[in-house]
Amino acid sequence: MLEWFGVISGLLYLYLEIQQKTSMWVVGLVSSLVYVLVFFQNKFYADALLNLYYVVISLYGFWMWKLGKSLSKEDETHHSYTTLTWKLTVKLSIVTVAIFSLIYFVLIKYTDSPVPIGDSVVTTLSFVATWMLTRKMIEQWFIWMFVNSLSVYLFMYKDLKPTALLYLCYGILSVVGYLKWKKFKRIDLKK
Repeated sequence: MLEWFGVISGLLYLYLEIQQKTSMWVVGLVSSLVYVLVFFQNKFYADALLNLYYVVISLYGFWMWKLGKSLSKEDETHHSYTTLTWKLTVKLSIVTVAIFSLIYFVLIKYTDSPVPIGDSVVTTLSFVATWMLTRKMIEQWFIWMFVNSLSVYLFMYKDLKPTALLYLCYGILSVVGYLKWKKFKRIDLKK
């Protein structure tokens, strides 16, 4: 039952994300709390940690979208997106490698994770893509397309069929999200 609640709230979260509704952050917080338990019970420790991160980033994302000053004033009334710069791409690449290395080391050394590489990749890229979402960076959709595809495989492997179905839907909706956002207005961040 808990897993199914997570699936339904996760789909609602993604729908609200595609629509760029700030309420997605509240739904995401609740869904993430549920999945902390589901993943911990199934020994997906990095995914459980990731969902703890989602709880915190949901608060930050809500603040950025509702109260933050990093997005243009026009953004308050119009759907928009930003794009990565080369400088930020390099920084995020370095951070991604560092986070992956740390998570992989911890999973290998201190847990009985059955899929440490896959769990580390999904978790690391999800950290990065969610941060990019707080900045409305359209490239985050490409990362989600990859993460969601890999997640379907991992969750089927652990017999988490409802969650695998959720991530299959996430994968499809990642493409839909990208195409929808591409129609929005592009804005440049000041920093």
